[in-house]
Amino acid sequence: MELQQMRYVVAVAEERNFTRAAERCRVVQSALSHQIARLERELGTRLFERTSRRVRLTSAGEAFLPEARRALEAAERARAEAGAAGGLVCGRLALGAIPTLCSIDLPAALREFRERYPKVRISLSSVGSEELVAQVRKGGLDAAFLGVLPGHRPTGVRDRELARGELVAVVPTDHPLAGEATVDLRRLADEVFVDFPAGSAGRAQSEEAFAAAGILREVAYEVSGADYLVRLVRNGLGVGLLPDGFAPEVEGVCAVPIRDAPARVERLVWRRTRPSPATAAFLGLLGVDPLSGLPDGEEPP
Repeated sequence: MELQQMRYVVAVAEERNFTRAAERCRVVQSALSHQIARLERELGTRLFERTSRRVRLTSAGEAFLPEARRALEAAERARAEAGAAGGLVCGRLALGAIPTLCSIDLPAALREFRERYPKVRISLSSVGSEELVAQVRKGGLDAAFLGVLPGHRPTGVRDRELARGELVAVVPTDHPLAGEATVDLRRLADEVFVDFPAGSAGRAQSEEAFAAAGILREVAYEVSGADYLVRLVRNGLGVGLLPDGFAPEVEGVCAVPIRDAPARVERLVWRRTRPSPATAAFLGLLGVDPLSGLPDGEEPP
């Protein structure tokens, strides 16, 4: 059994398509298919069910996949640790961030990191805070930047508070509120809202503030990203709430401060286990001790 065969299995499992998996692994499809078939013969069982329309894991494939991921991660970690022992930081750095991150200039930080550690392969994904925490817990991400309610500390990860802020109202430039110096939640409740999905951390920040004030509002449009929220607001379909450090940079809408504004906190989270050399170097660049960040009473693994 070879590591490359495991990489091919993971790629097919994630892409659910042999052609896309081959493109991702930068090999011809016939070579990828041959290696997976060879591995299946060695294991004495099929890992994938293949039809003309789809590819899916068999029960044996479901059992094999997490162990293959762990083996690949261990091999990557061994390579990185050997390099670090010789003074070379290498390996991968998988990061995640909410689209509305305000507390740090992440592109500038990544540029500086790449200049210092050119042998590290960097990847970045941008989704909601809940998914980012789940990926850090599972090991898919090394660290992530979140936006959550004050007092909320994700479990199963290390974390550090980066900044506190508030939400502001974003309205079309021709909206009656566009010229106001401030507005309150009760006045905003008369508007139709564009907001993030119910149950998400982004939505919870505004929901808790309206609930605490005893005010009901109408959320007509649910979106998964800030860009689409702004597009709907810009076209006059509703108003939205965005972080005060993010909204003023958006073109085509007006940001109006809220007197009783919903509060938010940005947090950095990273894995509870000993960080890889690349992760430790990145956290160090941000001035974060990689072995800190556990809630009171929680023991490291």
